[in-house]
Amino acid sequence: MSGTKKPEVGDLIEIFRVGYEHWAIYVGDGYVIHLAPPSEVAYAGASSVMSVFHDKAVVKKEKLSVVVGDDKYIVNNLLDDEYEPQDICLVVKHAHRHVGNMLSYSLFSHNCEHFVTELRYGKPRSRQVRKAVGIGVATIGAVGIIAAVVAAAAALLSDSEKEEKNKY
Repeated sequence: MSGTKKPEVGDLIEIFRVGYEHWAIYVGDGYVIHLAPPSEVAYAGASSVMSVFHDKAVVKKEKLSVVVGDDKYIVNNLLDDEYEPQDICLVVKHAHRHVGNMLSYSLFSHNCEHFVTELRYGKPRSRQVRKAVGIGVATIGAVGIIAAVVAAAAALLSDSEKEEKNKY
């Protein structure tokens, strides 16, 4: 377990799992509240990546140390420059109201990062989804460019072969 600074009530906690980040909100006394698909557990390593295939998740209140396990974490109130955080007392009250509830889960529209940013800012946002979509678009764009270059090279080669045949 590690952190750059001691979390304060209402802080977002970014936990670095293998292949993705898990998010929680600090509610005091060493506890966090987080949206956790059934296979999202500390110490699970790469197998916890499978949590993205669930369509339901439960809101849990657990010790930060238990949720983090051997992974690293940081306090990351990532949208403070963009949005005004909501009143911390209301944030914690709303977070506690969800504990034990089974919620819909979607990697792209309602994951653990969406859950905590909606609590803190009133806006469900996921930077890792935006990054993944951006990478996907960039990859598709790069593949398209490569395909166009290959097609152009093939066309030039084909024209060159036709010219060679016509010479004789």
